[in-house]
Amino acid sequence: MVTKPTPDEIGQGYDAFADLLDQLCGENLHHGYWDDPSGDMSLDEATNRLTDRLSGMLPIRAGNRLLDIGCGIGEPAIRMGTAHDIMVTGISISERQVERANDRALKADVDDRVVFEYADAMDLPFQDESFDLVWALESLHHMPDRWTALREAARVLRPGGWLALGDFLLVPGPDGAPAAAARVQEVAKGVLSVVDVDEYREGLRAVGLVPAEAEDVGEYTRTTWSKAAARFEDLREQALQHIDEAQFELTLSRFRGFGAEPALGYVLMTARKPG
Repeated sequence: MVTKPTPDEIGQGYDAFADLLDQLCGENLHHGYWDDPSGDMSLDEATNRLTDRLSGMLPIRAGNRLLDIGCGIGEPAIRMGTAHDIMVTGISISERQVERANDRALKADVDDRVVFEYADAMDLPFQDESFDLVWALESLHHMPDRWTALREAARVLRPGGWLALGDFLLVPGPDGAPAAAARVQEVAKGVLSVVDVDEYREGLRAVGLVPAEAEDVGEYTRTTWSKAAARFEDLREQALQHIDEAQFELTLSRFRGFGAEPALGYVLMTARKPG
């Protein structure tokens, strides 16, 4: 049976492949959003657009404190810190990502209100009700248990605070959810766990949050997989310095398989903590 990597193993992986990820993903380590998949919008533009779509679903107010769970190298946090008069704390289990994100915040002259720390989302080092907003963009699928991570997110949210998340989504077809999940897992081979929107809503309620908006934007993000596959193929020589040929081909086949699988969607969701 394939088991998911531990948080430490994920962090070490991001540390080891930092340079390769820069070339593959650019400034953002998440999907892009294209109205027109055949258009000429760059990957960086499209990933920033996804950040803006999700942040636009939040009632962000001056003075808010926002926690970014799985901050990558800091681009979404810096982007929001620049656009809004808010305090942002980003966390990652990759020490190198934290170092680079803090360096980028310094260069962007927002280090007085955007900071990054090494921390595990499964056991957040923050007091109860510390944040007005919690942000998890394409990080929850990495968690050993996304519901534990969401319970921690709910704990650190103040009453009346908001959660925003972007995550991969199971989209059942005519043959039902179990068949759809089996197809996704066949492609993923253990690296990606997905739930449908109803299970997500139930999970949010179980940790004390009230689901609000939920939008499957899979048709607008799917282009990311083909662009990632093309970039990865172009980076074959560099990638083979880190992984063997078999792992390279497996990763490439996952990118292509995910892009072709209609059961794999992408959801943008918000939820509110009562009070």
